[in-house]
Amino acid sequence: MSATVITNIATLVTNDPSLRDSDPLGPVRDAAVVIEGDRVVWTGESSKAPATDNRVDAGGRAVLPGFVDSHSHLVFAGDRTEEFNARMSGRPYSAGGIRTTVAATRAAGDADLEANLTRYLTEALRQGTTTFETKSGYGLTVEDEARALRLAARHTDEVTYLGAHIVAPEFADDPAGYVSLVTGDMLNACAPHARWIDVFCEKGAFDGDQARAILTAGKAKGLHPRIHANQLSYGPGVQLAVELDAASADHCTHLTDADVDALANSSTVATLLPGAEFSTRAAWPDARRLLDAGATVALSTDCNPGSSFTSSVPFCVALAVRDMGMTPDEAVWAATAGGAAALRRTDVGRLVPGAYADLVLLDAPSHVHLAYRPGVPLVTGVWRRGVREV
Repeated sequence: MSATVITNIATLVTNDPSLRDSDPLGPVRDAAVVIEGDRVVWTGESSKAPATDNRVDAGGRAVLPGFVDSHSHLVFAGDRTEEFNARMSGRPYSAGGIRTTVAATRAAGDADLEANLTRYLTEALRQGTTTFETKSGYGLTVEDEARALRLAARHTDEVTYLGAHIVAPEFADDPAGYVSLVTGDMLNACAPHARWIDVFCEKGAFDGDQARAILTAGKAKGLHPRIHANQLSYGPGVQLAVELDAASADHCTHLTDADVDALANSSTVATLLPGAEFSTRAAWPDARRLLDAGATVALSTDCNPGSSFTSSVPFCVALAVRDMGMTPDEAVWAATAGGAAALRRTDVGRLVPGAYADLVLLDAPSHVHLAYRPGVPLVTGVWRRGVREV
């Protein structure tokens, strides 16, 4: 098997803290990385790089792990331009807007849904995302939720069953009946296609008792919990996430001290989604508070047609640094190793021997430029599983 060395790297972000004074980014200056097959086999200083069959000159640019987007909603049809325009004119966001996308998604054919999914995955890849999670949640019938997961599973292993996004319109007067469907026939149809189960635990969606029942039923089927928690208001979502050993509590905008302490003393990752706050003019999550408490923080896009229609992790990094109290180093770690932690993965989000060769080449000497030059398309090369895709 032939090997490739990428050399003349100004700054290599490895996310291996053992390399440099316990720095979480494990930066290496004047660095090189060697790829063999789909894996990283060596990292270090360029002058010490082993000989290989192929050589790529990074030209004094920065290389970092591919972004790990651990929260997205990409199986949908239509858009909600009118809703966004109205919201920017003063109407507050509420969970009810999801119903618009549900109607469009149900009416779409499989080919159209998959074409839409592929479009946004390609868009994300060009911006450095090499691993992504995506959810169902815009079908809300047994058939539509199962087909969403089947389509998603063709493109990623990180597939999440979100039948509990909102109560389906047909069950508006019978939410208990819908919970029974989500935990019964719908779960049975969807579990074979998913790794995770999620629930929108929020006023207007599902309360704590309903969320516990749904996530517990998913665990019994072998699906691991994640949860939309504390986005629009204070609530039980974060505490429930920790109680059930959820891999991630996502949004975490409205937190009590007890919520922060619970996250800091658990393996549940706080996944922050600044695109949602940007697109809804809501209060920003306080990343600084979580980090100072010792919680593990991830950054993801929440790409969806209603509240966060962006596939750009670099954009979210810039928002987190500007408005959420994160340093550039912390934001880059959260968008790579943090996202991997939110998916309970150790083979992505890092550039260390044995990890997947998922790399991003920036047209800049340092990862700091992701926040320093917001909105500039700095990603100039992307390798996924050892193959250059961009």
